[in-house]
Amino acid sequence: MNRVNLSDHISRQFNSELEDVRGKVLAMGGLVEEQLAAALCVLVDGDARHSQEVLVREDQINDAEIAIDGQCLQILARHQPAASDLRMVLTIMKMLADIERIGDEAQRIERMAEELIGDESAGDATAALVELADYARDMLHGALNAFARIDERLALDVMRRDRRLDGGYKTALALFVARMQAEPDRIPLELNRLWIARSLERIGDRCKNLCEYVLYLARGKDVRHTGLARSDGDILD
Repeated sequence: MNRVNLSDHISRQFNSELEDVRGKVLAMGGLVEEQLAAALCVLVDGDARHSQEVLVREDQINDAEIAIDGQCLQILARHQPAASDLRMVLTIMKMLADIERIGDEAQRIERMAEELIGDESAGDATAALVELADYARDMLHGALNAFARIDERLALDVMRRDRRLDGGYKTALALFVARMQAEPDRIPLELNRLWIARSLERIGDRCKNLCEYVLYLARGKDVRHTGLARSDGDILD
């Protein structure tokens, strides 16, 4: 194999490895979506049979994180990528931690939700959590799609949705505090709901992080901690 053919072969191999690892990240994100959906079934339907699915997905997600991280390190060591290829590898390595921690929040939701099974006076409290859950699931799906398509505008749109989730979180907290004040004996149950709401709010924050990584990938500029994400005149506070 002459030098030109060898270089072309190495380039094709590298591109194949990049696509493989990117696909694995998206698959890992899919596992987290499934885990969150199962946890929410425990919460909304009071069906503890979904708890085992949450635990199984947790193990799969942790295994995927370790495997993908190792693969990224091998790519860096073998190919020493530059420019946009390096940004892709670094973006993936940054995203892994946030995706895994979304899974941790899903597991926490499942644990708290089990404590609420059988509570017959859930009513508006469950409705408030369902609203937050819809926001969180929508943001997670959007963030993963933004990464799959390297879609800067979708990433910005998902980041804007975090405001709605934050607003819903504050409303839910006020509701849970009012319920605790009205019926002090219900404090343990309402605290469980409060922690579920907190986990959903944190999932939104993690999804916002994922979108910031997409912007880094698209622009080559780190927008974290700047308070702004600019795109064709769009500004996100």
